[in-house]
This record gives sequence, C-alpha cells and structure tokens, in this order.
Amino acid sequence: MGFFKKDKKKQRKREPPKRRVWGIRKETLQLIMEVSKESFPNEFAATLIAKRGIIEEINLLPGTISGGTHAILRTYMQPPDITLSVVGVVHSHPSGNVTPSGQDVQLFGKFGHTHIIVGVPFDLTSWKAYDGYGQRIELEVVD
Repeated sequence: MGFFKKDKKKQRKREPPKRRVWGIRKETLQLIMEVSKESFPNEFAATLIAKRGIIEEINLLPGTISGGTHAILRTYMQPPDITLSVVGVVHSHPSGNVTPSGQDVQLFGKFGHTHIIVGVPFDLTSWKAYDGYGQRIELEVVD
C-alpha cells in the first residue's frame, strides 16, 4: 500500500533560508534613502545583494510597478549572474510606518532571509530590518 502514503515533503511549509547577513554598508543605506525620496509618494522596491555577510548593493529590477501603497517586483527579471547573491528585498513605506504588512511577510517568506523597510523622513534612522518570518532583526551599519 506504499503508493497511498502521503508525501511528507509536500505537506511541509516552505521555510525561509537561514540568515547569513549581519550588516549593511552606510553608502548603500544612503542610496536606498535617496531613491526612496525620489520615488515618494510612491513606494520604492529593489533586491538586496550581499557579499561576505554585508549588504553591498541594491538591484532595481526592470518592470517594477510602484504606487502609493504597493510595489510589485518582477523577480524573474533578476539577472542570473547575481541571483545567488540576492538575500532579500528593500522597499519603502511612504506612510512612515516601517512595520511589515501581511503582504510584506508573505513576500519575505518566499524571497530571501533579510529584508529592509524604510519610511519617511528617509534618513539613517527611519528603517528597520526583518527576517524571512517578518521578525525584527539587527543589521549593523558599516563604513
């Protein structure tokens, strides 16, 4: 009766990958804030690229759709040569509330392990980082 057994792999909930990032470059965080200001009052979104545990770059994906309460990333537009370096997403909340929404947490669980939300006034104090479950994490800002 082996073919009547349920496939346990299909029953397991997909878990986000383990976090391997501990910091973000100050200049990268400043760039995120500047792009968020330029996008205001619409949301801004991009993928985060890390090297040796530090977020070094962002990647603006072609075809990203932004509005006042949403940003839709076309993740299939990610260049294949950097896909393995992508650790999560960054996006802005023009409202200033940097707490993840239910939709944010769903995205976090499907795409990476380190995520950043920035808010008004878009300065070095108006952001928070989250893991793949939407739980707050600390990222060190490094020079």
